[in-house]
Amino acid sequence: MARPPLVPPGPELSAEERTRYARHLLLPDLGALGQRRLRAARVLVVGAGGLGSPVLLYLAAAGVGTIGVADDDVVETVNLQRQVVHGVADVGRPKTESAADAVRAISPSTEVVAHSARLDATTAITVVADYDLVVDGADNFPTRYVVGDACARLGVPHVWGSVYRFDGQVSVWWSGEGPCYACVFPSEPAPDAVPSCAVGGVLGAVCASIGSVMATEAVKLVTGTGEPLVGRLLVHDALRQTWDTLPVRADPSCRVCGSRADPTRALGWATAGLRPTYGAVTTREDTASSRPGIDVSALRERLERGVLDGRTAVLVDVREPGEREVVTIPGSVWVPLAKVREAATGQGRLEEIAGLAGIPAGATVYVYCKSGSRSGPAVDLLRSGGLDAVDVQGGVLAWVREVDPRLPTY
Repeated sequence: MARPPLVPPGPELSAEERTRYARHLLLPDLGALGQRRLRAARVLVVGAGGLGSPVLLYLAAAGVGTIGVADDDVVETVNLQRQVVHGVADVGRPKTESAADAVRAISPSTEVVAHSARLDATTAITVVADYDLVVDGADNFPTRYVVGDACARLGVPHVWGSVYRFDGQVSVWWSGEGPCYACVFPSEPAPDAVPSCAVGGVLGAVCASIGSVMATEAVKLVTGTGEPLVGRLLVHDALRQTWDTLPVRADPSCRVCGSRADPTRALGWATAGLRPTYGAVTTREDTASSRPGIDVSALRERLERGVLDGRTAVLVDVREPGEREVVTIPGSVWVPLAKVREAATGQGRLEEIAGLAGIPAGATVYVYCKSGSRSGPAVDLLRSGGLDAVDVQGGVLAWVREVDPRLPTY
């Protein structure tokens, strides 16, 4: 269903603007009035990464008057495969600075507002309230839930996208007009249930496909053109090159926008104490603080002394196979976290878990992942099964950083 434009039109276009945006002016459904709305619009882009890059470039090229960029990260070499708003010379710079330069290079008249701290429960409402529309390309679930909550509470349309490997999704969440983000995704998934792009990888061009759809939805909402993806979830499979649309509905009992939603509740899951637990793994901080751990320097010493000999001690990598193609800690055996979880829920789980890596009775198991988010839960599972498991703190990234900087990273 078509909806009224979000933004009233600004002043008449100058001759220079009419030339620059001539291809928009030729569109009957957009025209000069729509272009004036774009110039008057204030759009917040959350994430200057794989999805945020094409969104920022196309919104700048479209003539959006004010673009906010929210990102607390810096540009890394590994980003350049897909984050086209940044270049080689930007490595090490804050992404907000690099993105702002790229936007201004395309559209000098666009005002860029940098939000260089991650949006959280204490800041999201204030930031979002200053914009007509939010385009959300965040790469982590806590930010997605906080942004979704803030948009729903303020009634701000929330253009959302997500990519993983060769797949992508896009929708427009809009409390009062259709479902909000929490209506369709009410619970934050288990840490390993939906791996990030940093773990599972992503084809860079898929970010362009999804990001361009997100930018199109933003333009449609601002100008009142066409039918936005409110109440519909667009699903893209790049390997099959298909686009499918699924209907989605508002949940009357939604904790965020339902009839009994608490407007004073803290935003997001973790900050509100609502983060779920999964099986034998708990996310409580006291569990992490009591979990046995070893730093990578001490691990290196044990490797050099031959302590990890496969009989009395074993080094286990719980990452995904593609990650091992990039870099490994020498001498490790591979048991992905999903296999550890599967074994931990079966009968005779101690024997099953130990059998996965050929771990002999009484051996110490040193467990690592990329940075520690998966090795911790794996250690908890192994210890619950009776094994002497120890968390390698900081994972393989810490190993590269502190032990062998010659190795690749990701």
